[in-house]
Amino acid sequence: MNAPRPPLFDFRTARMRQDRARRLNGDRFLEQAAVEGLTDRLQAVTRHFSAGVMIGGTAPPELKTLAANWSEADFNAQEILGAEEEKFDLAVSVFSLQAINDLPGALVQIRRVLKPDGLFVAAILGGITLTELRQSFAAGESETTGGISPRISPFADVRDLGGLLQRAGFALPVADVERSLVRYGDFAAMVRDLRAHGLTNALSERRKRFLRRDTLAAMLAHYRVHHAEAGKLNATFEIVYLTGWAPHQSQQQPLKPGSARTRLAEALGTIEHSANEATAPPKRSGH
Repeated sequence: MNAPRPPLFDFRTARMRQDRARRLNGDRFLEQAAVEGLTDRLQAVTRHFSAGVMIGGTAPPELKTLAANWSEADFNAQEILGAEEEKFDLAVSVFSLQAINDLPGALVQIRRVLKPDGLFVAAILGGITLTELRQSFAAGESETTGGISPRISPFADVRDLGGLLQRAGFALPVADVERSLVRYGDFAAMVRDLRAHGLTNALSERRKRFLRRDTLAAMLAHYRVHHAEAGKLNATFEIVYLTGWAPHQSQQQPLKPGSARTRLAEALGTIEHSANEATAPPKRSGH
């Protein structure tokens, strides 16, 4: 029998990367941007929350004023969320779902810890994040080793993430995206930022050996030719914001098909025609 494939992300390595990021205490500009984005979205909600839970960390000061009380919860190595069901009316995640293997299952668990009509908001890096680095590594490895190895984590598309919210049972799901372009003077500066955010390679099937010098040189050469401007290396980051509500009978519900009481033609002030009338050619008058 074939051995089962390992999970996409290595839990232990991902945690080590996050612990190192906290020790480095670098400029975590992506995290700050995500917190500001979530704060803006929460302030638009005309409601004060009584019990909030921060998933994967401590609630930052910008968010603390939005709920009376805060708790912390996280996923363990088995990706089980350590929180009581239907206890919170607000759940927040800032990049803590980035290295989760079973994202649909994680979202279901988050919905279950919310009270009915509780709100979930999250920030997660989206599909085109680090696309320049991904393309350059692929080109460099193809040139020097004849193959491609997993070096950059996959990032979900905004449409897929919106679908996952709905699949997990959230009501009124919304996924929107903000993109930013960062320019680096050199590759070392980019690596420092990725380490400061805990975003370096935590894939289970990553290569454990050091990057070959010729591969690094080929990767950088491709980067400078295809993804640089005025000597600066471009790096794209995409933050996807997720919003979803635990279902409740007070929420807006879509109408059932055939339940409308007013015809669309009446609402638009036009004349309704049958399908045959709409497709029939106009009659010509005789001479």
